Amino acid sequence: MSPLHQASDHAPVVITADHISKQFVLRRDNSLKDRLLSFRTGRQNREEFVALDDVSIEVKAGHTVALIGHNGSGKSTLLKIIGGILDPTSGTISRRGRIAALLELGAGFHPDLSGRDNVYLNASLLGMSRAETEAVFDDIVSFAELEDFIDTQVKFYSSGMYVRLAFAVAVHTDPDILLVDEVLAVGDEAFQRKCMDTIRRFQAEGRTILLVTHNLGQVVELADSAVLLHHGQLVYEGEPREAVAQFRDLLEERRLEHEAAHAPTEDAGDGAPDTARPQLKAEVRAYGDQPDLALEPGGTLTVEVNLTGELELDDWACGVQIDSTMGSAVLGTSTPRLNHSARPISGACSLRFVFEDVQLGTGKFFVNVSILSADRVHLFDWLQACSFNTRAPEVSSGLTFARPSVTSVYTDSASE
Repeated sequence: MSPLHQASDHAPVVITADHISKQFVLRRDNSLKDRLLSFRTGRQNREEFVALDDVSIEVKAGHTVALIGHNGSGKSTLLKIIGGILDPTSGTISRRGRIAALLELGAGFHPDLSGRDNVYLNASLLGMSRAETEAVFDDIVSFAELEDFIDTQVKFYSSGMYVRLAFAVAVHTDPDILLVDEVLAVGDEAFQRKCMDTIRRFQAEGRTILLVTHNLGQVVELADSAVLLHHGQLVYEGEPREAVAQFRDLLEERRLEHEAAHAPTEDAGDGAPDTARPQLKAEVRAYGDQPDLALEPGGTLTVEVNLTGELELDDWACGVQIDSTMGSAVLGTSTPRLNHSARPISGACSLRFVFEDVQLGTGKFFVNVSILSADRVHLFDWLQACSFNTRAPEVSSGLTFARPSVTSVYTDSASE
């Protein structure tokens, strides 16, 4: 095995980002006329935007690292710098091994060329010779499922066709390091499954993967470690679950700031201070018949929701939804569906949802909880509030479980 394909704590470092900063110049004059009029004071119409601010990370060979953060946090910028697409304003970056990057829809493709020509073009940009590309060309086309369109100009491709071809080329370059941005979300469900299977195969082969994603389930499921960026700064680097937890805290802070900024202002008239919107906290647990063991087919799933806070609601409802790690809804219910009339909340409330005879396949599932008003407006949402594991016999596969059987009938051709 190549030393670049070693997934262990003693594996060599293949990516080092040392005090990376990146600044972009934003111009406020949007037209040539504006620029001519402001020629003498042009710099006054320029604004510097800091996309990355003194970020340092190391990635070891064979590890899968997820980059997470809200839009504009610097994830894609960091990935482009690692991939050599952008140069940092300051700091140094070092890499070991062949890198394949899938960063933007259509990056490395010429719209007026056919899919066939673009395969060779894109592969050459990724460091492959023409002979190497010819050896895997049929595999690339088959993986992308574009046999009927490979000689069509890619400007006529749909976004999904673009992604399929780009991903197919990237994974067939035999990369040591694979960089994948959120662009994978463009593909359909079947293609996303194929991509995930390929990523898992790369992990088994000890290849290094850097993944930018908003799917927090994928972060927990796939990543060995996670990097959380916020306003271009490194907030956390380490265990994926902790990174996801801190990211959720940041999202909640942003939501509260947005609500406070857009809340209507009222004149109290008596000099009394404005009262902030009461908050509600939720503690959510999910467990099977034996809390410390994985839930098995036919078992009972219990979801406990404990609500606390200074909140008064007269007419409200609570909904629970179970999602797969890919974000697919597999189970769900709510107090109205169960004809349960929720009493007014004036302090604390505990709800227990019980799902009997649950038939789920082996895997990890997440619990989402929502509190809704009488007119079904979402007041509070706790996405991926907790998770639970399931275990099913290996006689079937998929999100759900059934006990399959098979019969066969053979006819002896010699007796006919």
